[in-house]
Amino acid sequence: MIALVLVSSIVKCGLAYYFYDIIIKRDSGKHIIAFWDYFMTAAFVGCLFIFLSAVLKFVTDWFLNEKIKTNLENEKLLSELAFLKSQINPHFLFNSLNNIYSLAYQKSDKTPEAILKLSEIMRYMLYESNEDKVALADEIRYLENYIELQKLRFKDSSYIKFEIIGDAKAQKITPLVLISFVENAFKHGIATDREVPISILLNIEPGKLFFKTVNKKSNQNKDDTGGIGLQNVRRRLDLLYKDQYELHIEDKNDVYNCELYLNL
Repeated sequence: MIALVLVSSIVKCGLAYYFYDIIIKRDSGKHIIAFWDYFMTAAFVGCLFIFLSAVLKFVTDWFLNEKIKTNLENEKLLSELAFLKSQINPHFLFNSLNNIYSLAYQKSDKTPEAILKLSEIMRYMLYESNEDKVALADEIRYLENYIELQKLRFKDSSYIKFEIIGDAKAQKITPLVLISFVENAFKHGIATDREVPISILLNIEPGKLFFKTVNKKSNQNKDDTGGIGLQNVRRRLDLLYKDQYELHIEDKNDVYNCELYLNL
């Protein structure tokens, strides 16, 4: 750059002295610009243009790098979300098939109905939940189908209270966020206790949602391999509803309580 400034300044001075009468000699020779003054002025102008060009280059590169960084972060988040969502399907399918196997083993007449319910649920999970947001009413219908599928396991001896307060119309939610709480309540809870039924509450307000599950804990429904459901949904909430949700989990000796406050 220094060499470029020196060479350009010398060339500029040479051109100036070649056109001496036009550039160096002004006002009929009354004002003559000294060589060094002209050279220093040319060098200063050259440095100024190089400096401005360097600043423009650095600023352009900075914005470009920030854009690339943001795109990479978004791609990473999308990949992680896709991975988390892909975990839901086999996890849910594994548990549901266990339930249907139990019905089939008992030669229950409700086995075809259970398979139909599972088919409707899987259709929603595979096709209708591919959007970033789905209608809250569709998500609620999905939860209802899941609860009905679970009731088939217990014949007429299940006690589940599912209460919906408010209007779900025109409200949207990220798909498959609430199911993990319901699934956890059935998997680790007792659904056959009349005194302490599995309680599921959904309170809907404009732009807000309160979701609560309460279940009596069962010591017989322990999963030795561990569960991914709640860890999965907590991570998805962190990614999709950062600073827009509150999750409170209360694990007592005999009761498990989950409360989710969500800004839709």
